[in-house]
Amino acid sequence: MHRAVAVAKRGHWPSSQAAAAVTLDYDARYRRRISLDCGSFGRVLLDLPEASVLAEGDGLKLKDGGWIHVHAALEDLLEISSVDSFSLVRIAWHLGNHHCPTDLSASRLRIRRDHVMESLLRGLGCSPIPVRAVFNPEKGAYHEAGQGHGE
Repeated sequence: MHRAVAVAKRGHWPSSQAAAAVTLDYDARYRRRISLDCGSFGRVLLDLPEASVLAEGDGLKLKDGGWIHVHAALEDLLEISSVDSFSLVRIAWHLGNHHCPTDLSASRLRIRRDHVMESLLRGLGCSPIPVRAVFNPEKGAYHEAGQGHGE
């Protein structure tokens, strides 16, 4: 089995030299060690020194040479927009209060599709729209500092 031992961010690896590709949802893109199915190339053991968040276009460096191209999978999400910025900030506050991972942009929020959260959003007067898109939730302050709640 091949071993991937390092991550290079999009644009910082020779993508033309990719031996294979792997498509992963958000949960599978935050890993340290996992077996990846790379289609006809076979299985690749992701074996990193520490957990990393993999993004669309990143490269996984194989121990024996070569690269694996990372693709972010489309996921079932709810897209939330609002008529004004205050309402959107208010909705974001409620999502954070429920510890709901949220993908942020200036004009919309995206969360994983969930009937309980959808009901909460409707109760706040919003009409979330189901979409299939890449999910890149905001990382928390503890994650940014390289810490967890228990550290």
